[in-house]
Amino acid sequence: MPEIYTPEEDSYLLSKVLKENIPRLINKEKSLKILEIGPGSGIQIQTLLNLGIEKEKIFSADINHEAVIHCQKLGFNCIESNLFEKINDKYDIIIFNPPYLPEDKKEPKDSKLATTGGKEGSEIINEFLKQAKDHLNKDGKIFLLISSLTRQINWLDYNKKIIDTKKMFFEELYVLELTI
Repeated sequence: MPEIYTPEEDSYLLSKVLKENIPRLINKEKSLKILEIGPGSGIQIQTLLNLGIEKEKIFSADINHEAVIHCQKLGFNCIESNLFEKINDKYDIIIFNPPYLPEDKKEPKDSKLATTGGKEGSEIINEFLKQAKDHLNKDGKIFLLISSLTRQINWLDYNKKIIDTKKMFFEELYVLELTI
């Protein structure tokens, strides 16, 4: 059984971006409805709560049953779902820190769920991007974290803007804001 993803540099970078951008968005729209795909430890949904988003407006879905139970114990609305499989609503903001690394045959199987995005690293991201359009409100935004190691992302017709970056020893992390 996979363990819950422990926050690392990618999680902290995404949290920093949310802290810098969500207050501006709250000023425009007080009742933002937000979805995080893959909340893991719950760091981003906890960040949203700390920024003043009401718990009732924060939703999350994770493929990892243990992460779902953990986030529910924290008091958040979290369901078990493979991406948007069990999501029916639309949201103003969608957050995703996906598994984004290309497959490494030497990586232990139990950590692959949290880190490996497929052979190129982009397969899960590409599926997310296809499905997300149906769940994003007009003028909605997606905050997506990717790596310089992620290959062959199909951006479809999203507008993308790099919000922040972090250089690491062997890669660079990017948080993008996507709009339609």
